[in-house]
Amino acid sequence: MAQFAGKRVLVIGGSRGIGAAIVRRLAADGGDVAFTYSGSKDAAADLASETGAHSIRSDAGDRDALVSVVRGEAPLDVLVVCAGTLALGDPLELDADAVDRMIDVNVRAPYHASVEAARKMKDGGRIVVIGSVNGDRMPFAGGAAYALTKSALQGMVRGLARDFGDRGITVNVVQPGPTATDMNPEDGPMKAVMHGFMALKRHGRPEEIAGMVAYLAGPEAAFVTGALHTIDGGFGA
Repeated sequence: MAQFAGKRVLVIGGSRGIGAAIVRRLAADGGDVAFTYSGSKDAAADLASETGAHSIRSDAGDRDALVSVVRGEAPLDVLVVCAGTLALGDPLELDADAVDRMIDVNVRAPYHASVEAARKMKDGGRIVVIGSVNGDRMPFAGGAAYALTKSALQGMVRGLARDFGDRGITVNVVQPGPTATDMNPEDGPMKAVMHGFMALKRHGRPEEIAGMVAYLAGPEAAFVTGALHTIDGGFGA
């Protein structure tokens, strides 16, 4: 398949986990892919060598640096924002700086990256943001701040879909459930709890999330915008 042949693609947060799977998929489908990373230098180098994608070191929580990267890659055909961080705990004890950092990476970064990309994005472009099923459902204590950041993306994509719709630019959020990554290993301590909520008693695979992103970023999804796309094994059912 070469549905992204000739397309310029930028993945924010692409060196590991779901982001790396997205880079692999869009590059395999012919895209001219660049991706950012923050701390995973070796993983980024290996992924760039494997896929032919271009790696860029940048902190998604630094607005000026993020905007500079997006501007430097313009004009884009596809933007995928996958960078994310997680802070869980009793809200009476959770470190306020960790919460603010999570808001910077999980909310401010997708918004500012999307707006900057749209300035020069080609008509018919695609913006896809990786959220979480926890934007819809937070079934355990300690996740209020994280759920806040993922719910915020729902309103963002609905609004930006209208803002950019007259140019045929679509804006969507993909909401994974438990997915096997370094942040959430399938054999981790929360396995039994998470699988207990699910219809399919397993973690998702990053490649499965990447497949949904490829659809939304591709030509068949030209009429899909402002929507929430949950892929969670029935976690929120």
